Amino acid sequence: PAPQVGNHWFNIYSSLCLLFLHCDKVVVCLLLWTTYSGYAYSLTPRNKDVSPHVRRWGQEQGHDTPKTPSCILLDHHGTFLYFGYEAKCKYLEMHKDEANNYYYFENFKMELYDKVITKDLEIKDVNKKSMSALRVFSAALNFLKEDALNTILFNTNGVKFKVTDFTWVLTVPAIWDNSARQFMREAAEQAGIKTSGNKLLIALEPEAASIWSKNLQPDDFISKHHDRAALQQFPGTQYIVVDCGGQFPSENQIFNQSLLIRTMMVCVSGGTIDITVHEVLEGGVLKELHKASGNDKGGRTVDRKFRQALRELFCDGLWETYERDHPSEAQKFMYDFETVKLRITENAANMTSYCNLGRLVHERQSKDREVFNVVEGMSWHSGKILISRDKMESFFYGSLVHITDSLIEILDKHPDISYILLVGGFAQSTILRERVQKEFSDQAQVLCPINPQEVILKGAVMFGRDPSLIRSRKSAFTYGVAKSNIFDPSVHKEEKRLTTKDGVWCTDLFSKLVGIGDDVEWNQTKEYIFCPLERDWKSMKLSFYRTERKNVTYVDDWGVEGPVASCVMDMPDISKGMNRVKLEVFFGATEIKAKATDLESKNTATVNMDFISKQ
Repeated sequence: PAPQVGNHWFNIYSSLCLLFLHCDKVVVCLLLWTTYSGYAYSLTPRNKDVSPHVRRWGQEQGHDTPKTPSCILLDHHGTFLYFGYEAKCKYLEMHKDEANNYYYFENFKMELYDKVITKDLEIKDVNKKSMSALRVFSAALNFLKEDALNTILFNTNGVKFKVTDFTWVLTVPAIWDNSARQFMREAAEQAGIKTSGNKLLIALEPEAASIWSKNLQPDDFISKHHDRAALQQFPGTQYIVVDCGGQFPSENQIFNQSLLIRTMMVCVSGGTIDITVHEVLEGGVLKELHKASGNDKGGRTVDRKFRQALRELFCDGLWETYERDHPSEAQKFMYDFETVKLRITENAANMTSYCNLGRLVHERQSKDREVFNVVEGMSWHSGKILISRDKMESFFYGSLVHITDSLIEILDKHPDISYILLVGGFAQSTILRERVQKEFSDQAQVLCPINPQEVILKGAVMFGRDPSLIRSRKSAFTYGVAKSNIFDPSVHKEEKRLTTKDGVWCTDLFSKLVGIGDDVEWNQTKEYIFCPLERDWKSMKLSFYRTERKNVTYVDDWGVEGPVASCVMDMPDISKGMNRVKLEVFFGATEIKAKATDLESKNTATVNMDFISKQ
């Protein structure tokens, strides 16, 4: 059953409020992260202060957390069975032979990072069995969507909503490219989140965190030694947001349940490090000062380093044997490590092994076989693995180096930055916070919210209600479209010459739409006129390219990728000459959108920018 929120009279009051709200005021924010998932929602009218409610999970399993594991269990036909804590518990209870008859995916969102996204992309489950990525992601989103609607139904005295009553918001890492963002949109639509107009939005996770965090009070931060007045984020204030994904949400997090806001958010959290820089403008809106940077060295990197250390500690492939023969128990052990790594102290951490690992050790010892290698800072003692503080810090090395190097570069370019804000699950790590504090406290105030994952959830709710809160962004690439101009032998390459019955053209020219690092306003539109190479063409294909170079001449110059997107525009009226189509491109949002207009009839059509490869 969905959890009840507040008291009976408050639920009735919320239900009555809903009668006075228009459908375009209702927002549902969905966040799909790597390690843990959840959602928040709001039932507050747009002109009221936002106070999102975050769904609590895991009570039946003895937990009380704002997120549930990003685990999904499907049967051998690929039919959805369970998600979250239920999926994890069901799978871990299975014998190895039984488990092989199911599909069990975890941390699957990272499969979209730095990959070529295709229509038929497949991902592997924990047993190396493949399934359509779109099928897995849509099943997860469908579960979260249905659970959210049921929770709202339960907590509004039976008021029923349809999917189309809401504006839905998906969150993604800022470093994801347009193909991954489009994939998430298509997965949501396949999950039944089909809306009209602009009622399915993409929010960038560090932006969401920034939106909520700038309104936090001094007592909402772990650090208590900062200037209280400066926290108000007056116009001109600049700060860095470091979104560190990939950790378990603290079970003692407390969420304000006094209000419901008419915004919902579903989230699944990650293994990426996302870094961006914002400046507060008049009215509290934000301007991006530095294009988002990052990589996949979030909290999952620490797990991989620990697993490698286990392989080194145990001799002759003992750990690999344990993972192969007792996968459920080995996964439980790794889940335990997720908690240990967040709260490491000056003393050694210790992890108690489960029975089958102890049995394997005992069996080898009874046969006088060597069991352990000498690993500095890590040892086995009476069924426990002891890890020194220095050894634990070594697992964090890759992530910390990337974060510190990125911050040094940004602070050199933007000396007026006042704050470094650490958010996301990985920000709960004392090792990470202490390192950033040690390295940069003399240049900027280092802050971390008490609930560093909650700020992303709640900020996405606010973004869903008002996307213009991010007033401008930096373009991550130079984008252009392939275009043909009249051939000029003094300028153009001979191999680009093309002769048609209507002229001699130079093809494959890179017509720049926006440059890398350029400021793009939230509501900014750029207009372009395109002409076909022959008058009687009734349709024209536009192919879009991108590069990290500021200027290029041809779409096949070095460093140019593409086509990264394409669209076909119908031009049925061939009587009006060559300059027939106006293309309006919207770059200011988190996705690139376009609209084509026939200059004669003034008919318009939305251009679908397809960033997903067909192969």
